[in-house]
Amino acid sequence: MKLKTINVPDDFMLGASLSAWQSEGWSGKKDSQDSYLDLWYKNNKNVWHNGYGPKTATDFKNRYKEDIGYMKQIGLTHFRTSINWARFLTDYEDATVDENYADYINDVINECFRQGVEPMICLEHYEVPAVLFQKYGGWGSKHVVDLFVKYAEKALERFGDRVKHWFTFNEPIVVQTRVYLDAIRYPFEQNTHTWMQWNYHKVLATAKVVKLYKETRSHKDGKIGIILNPAVTYARSTSAHDQEATRMFDLFFNRTFLDPCITGKYPQELFELLEKHDVSVDLREDELALIEKHTVDYVGINLYFPNRIKARTTGWNPDAPFHPEYYYETFDMPGKKMNPYRGWEIYPEIMYDMAMRLKNDYCNIEWFIAENGMGVENEQRFKNEEGVIQDDYRIDFIGDHLASLLKAVEHGANCKGYMLWAFSDNVSPMNAFKNRYGLVSIDLENNLARSLKKSAYWFKEVIETRLLTVEDKSVYK
Repeated sequence: MKLKTINVPDDFMLGASLSAWQSEGWSGKKDSQDSYLDLWYKNNKNVWHNGYGPKTATDFKNRYKEDIGYMKQIGLTHFRTSINWARFLTDYEDATVDENYADYINDVINECFRQGVEPMICLEHYEVPAVLFQKYGGWGSKHVVDLFVKYAEKALERFGDRVKHWFTFNEPIVVQTRVYLDAIRYPFEQNTHTWMQWNYHKVLATAKVVKLYKETRSHKDGKIGIILNPAVTYARSTSAHDQEATRMFDLFFNRTFLDPCITGKYPQELFELLEKHDVSVDLREDELALIEKHTVDYVGINLYFPNRIKARTTGWNPDAPFHPEYYYETFDMPGKKMNPYRGWEIYPEIMYDMAMRLKNDYCNIEWFIAENGMGVENEQRFKNEEGVIQDDYRIDFIGDHLASLLKAVEHGANCKGYMLWAFSDNVSPMNAFKNRYGLVSIDLENNLARSLKKSAYWFKEVIETRLLTVEDKSVYK
């Protein structure tokens, strides 16, 4: 095996992420403070693996000092998490702050700084309050957009003087795609109009919060952005029909957020196609003008696997509601390398290809990898005699993806860091603890005891030495 060693720039972030709802647990939460995820869990608990969900999660709310201590031990430069909107307020209409929860967030931020870890805060990681989802239809409502701005104002007032990394949303396209486009999550309603209205209102909310932040910025180095999950999409073939199908996927799922948030303008073709298929969007010219004027400072990109697309080979039911799949089908490429536990393809080249797209198509905007990682089932079987999980597969995964990303940096990409998903094992929608992603293991059978995996010690060495040693796969090409 031939190895190569890559230098990691000194100012390149090497951190890890979690979200509030996936880690905190319900300790101290009032019954009126359910988020959409809590509502889904309560009403559809049977679809969550072994019944685990946000109720206990990893109990980060009570164990944050212990966990941040592990972050320091590993040497993480940054930690990204979210404020749970549903818990931060007791009244969403007038943005009355829950002082106990706000004190907790304040303590987490202070503890991060005390341990030498830079906090990064997202305002919404699927945590739209359940009451707003039930009363107004969530992000289908312009009133909810305004309430989000009120919430953001209170959060920025409390923490904006210390926290310099802010984000409006994490993966803003996901919830409505699962609920209203594919109808595979509670409350299982297929409505393409609602899907697109949610998309649009989250872009509008981002622009409004960006405007607020830049008018009130209290940290001299503060920045505000959004965390997106665009798919690096490859056509089955070079044929025009496959290339066009791939372009259409990109239009509906990637450019819907990339274009307005970064360039300030929607692709006109998107609205033309929606109109063609009788999908209405409630928008105003003054809103579009605000979106154009208030673009993000930088973006986080969540990237796990590639998407492979081909032209449709089967007909479309004319009585079915419009779905972007009208224009494409997914392609199951033979011979691809797979993570068999998660069902996702492993293709580290996505890092380089996404970097080049942001460089060439989006003015080389500043960005970073906000999530990347590998979920594996039943990791306890990989414990050695000392009880340390030997997750060499995760080390290989991170190393190959990070090497691809650093190659892009060498070629001029304005990428500032890599954040692993996740700091610790955590609850995921439906999968719960089935697939483990963490540097830190959570033992569900032993009072949620924490322990470092082999990958944590490996990552620590990369951070300390600023050297990444990986297998040189170029020798096989």
